[in-house]
Amino acid sequence: MASLVAGFGSSHSPMLAAQVEDWVEGAFVARDRARQFVDFDGVPCRYDDLLARAPSDAAARIEASALRQRHANVQAAIARLRDDIAAARLDALIVIGDDQEELFDHTNMPAIGVYYGETIPNAQATPASAPLDRARMRFQEAGGDVDYPCHAPLARHLIAALQDDGFDLSAMARTAPGKFEGHAISYAHKFLMGAVPIPVVPVFLNAYYPPNQPSPARCLALGEAIRRAIDEFDPEQRIGVLASGGLSHFVVDEPFDKAVIDAFRSHDLGFFRNAPLHKLMSGSSEIRNWICLAGAVAALDLDWVSYSPGYRTPALTGTGLCFASFRPALS
Repeated sequence: MASLVAGFGSSHSPMLAAQVEDWVEGAFVARDRARQFVDFDGVPCRYDDLLARAPSDAAARIEASALRQRHANVQAAIARLRDDIAAARLDALIVIGDDQEELFDHTNMPAIGVYYGETIPNAQATPASAPLDRARMRFQEAGGDVDYPCHAPLARHLIAALQDDGFDLSAMARTAPGKFEGHAISYAHKFLMGAVPIPVVPVFLNAYYPPNQPSPARCLALGEAIRRAIDEFDPEQRIGVLASGGLSHFVVDEPFDKAVIDAFRSHDLGFFRNAPLHKLMSGSSEIRNWICLAGAVAALDLDWVSYSPGYRTPALTGTGLCFASFRPALS
């Protein structure tokens, strides 16, 4: 059987591509003031509602020194994750991520999609002056469109195995004209790989958009089925799985983020299977990618995890920035 030699989880927020001074100088405040949020109970709210409820220590959480330390922590975690991915000597990396109207739109928004082309393109960056726009452009290419290698044989095997396992899939062999891989995949290419990219198998979950978001139980089952499919593949291949996105946002929910991490530590699949839907709304819906990862890496141990509550405004909006690496359990 093929070998699932490693698992990884990583946030992919534009915060990670922003400069430390962008954090300190409040580059995200104007965007968050205009954003619709949901609170910890899943109730829609606005920025001013969150600001009015902010705890007494909110200012300390976004003090300049705290932001600088947090920025340093997440950059160190990205570097460590990149080193782990390189050290795993992977033949293929299955990347589980969400698409935010990059490849798909509301004429066709599949609940689960698998890309099986030989390559997948990432777009050339466009000039940007605003800090947040500059950060987003770091997910794209400076010198023109780039075609990244995919592991088409594994992708085709995965499609067949998942269908045999009862999953109805959308499958793509190429992108439509003017369409590109999207941020969940381009983050892996631009931030987590070196000069020689690892062939990927993009697996897309519709995390964001009702009415066909996969349930937590379905996401977990998908991860378990991905693991079974890997077990049945070429025994010479070293395969990894990455969850791209999350954790909580655009309101940082530290208690729930830490509960997710604790469930990985304790192999608590019941926690993931029964995750409350009101905790998976708005940007926090990307936790579905990690739930899928939990099914895939159930036989692996959490090697290390780095978590930083990425507060970025006085209303404590932001992202739970999490990075994790999983390795086979020691016998």
